[in-house]
Amino acid sequence: MTLVNVDLGPRSYDIIIKEGLLSEVGSFISQKVSGRRVAIISDENVYRLHGRQLEDALIDFEKHIIICPAGEEQKSFEGLQNILNSLFSEGFERNDTLIAFGGGVIGDLAGFAASIYKRGCKFIQIPTTLLSQVDSSVGGKTAINNKYGKNLVGSFYQPQLVLSDTSILKTLPPRELKAGYAEIVKYGLLGDAEFFDWLDANHQDVLALQPDAVGHAVAESCRAKAAIVARDEREAGERALLNLGHTFAHAFEKLTGYGEALLHGEAVAYGMVLAFALSAKRGDCPSSDADRMKSHIAAAGLPITMAQIGNGKFKAAQVAVMQFSSDNHLDHVLSDDRASVLSTLDCGLCLSLRDDNCSFGFGSLSGRRRPGFGSMSSHLS
Repeated sequence: MTLVNVDLGPRSYDIIIKEGLLSEVGSFISQKVSGRRVAIISDENVYRLHGRQLEDALIDFEKHIIICPAGEEQKSFEGLQNILNSLFSEGFERNDTLIAFGGGVIGDLAGFAASIYKRGCKFIQIPTTLLSQVDSSVGGKTAINNKYGKNLVGSFYQPQLVLSDTSILKTLPPRELKAGYAEIVKYGLLGDAEFFDWLDANHQDVLALQPDAVGHAVAESCRAKAAIVARDEREAGERALLNLGHTFAHAFEKLTGYGEALLHGEAVAYGMVLAFALSAKRGDCPSSDADRMKSHIAAAGLPITMAQIGNGKFKAAQVAVMQFSSDNHLDHVLSDDRASVLSTLDCGLCLSLRDDNCSFGFGSLSGRRRPGFGSMSSHLS
């Protein structure tokens, strides 16, 4: 068992990582909450596979089960309202505990519900995907999406406890594992060259869920994030490093409708490739660093070209995104009229997204800390 502490003073909490932990969660939860009433919020896929085992582990608790449809589409006002209505109808009180039992979607949705239900109630994360175990369950960011973009309605609200059973990951499809691995790579690029070297040598073992390898990867990722969150909980500065690749990622997710066509981790993987490519083009990191991380992403089976994401939706844009003029002052309008890519001296790479309801853009990358294996302090996203 590995324990990682997120040091936030009186709101500190532990991340417990262990193979086979699910059968023991009742005893850990009993130590953290005084009440004996819990609401388990999960999705239909996770609960079908693991719900009975969780219920058995919580035999000493009164349980209310809320099952949501699976998918990013549930991170919506409607999905949030469904959870709140279920809690109100069952008479849940502030002293009761919400348990987020699922991946990043469920964690975000349940955490946001906990933050606003009767002005805040206790909640515990039991993440069931690699991405949620290494990233989204830690740090207290909770949110839903709206028509203007991803995670734009939410709160900072820390859990009381995070319980990560790495054996649960064995039921994930390979595509989900690879998507989660992208976030692990991110931590190797954010100040820990030794960890990135280890990933270079051991990424196949991690993706094969070899117990020691995946346990180490999850623990190191959690340690890295916990340290940053402890120093900058509400993203006033340093925590923004954790968004490496995410500006690009969220743009592509918006265009694909937050569905199965493009998983979040896949978008992040390609977003990091773009961030490093842009940084190298601007002279802010060696091109050898950009090439090395791109090779690693490819070796892990993650996308490194636009043609590989969104089921080929952006194939026509691949050349335009990666091409820059010699003076970095060239506009590219893509054949897909829903997106344009603008490269300028002032804003670097800017993705402008347009649909029937909104138009928005991402840019102004100058003045941030850049990717590279030298200082390993990365922030271009």
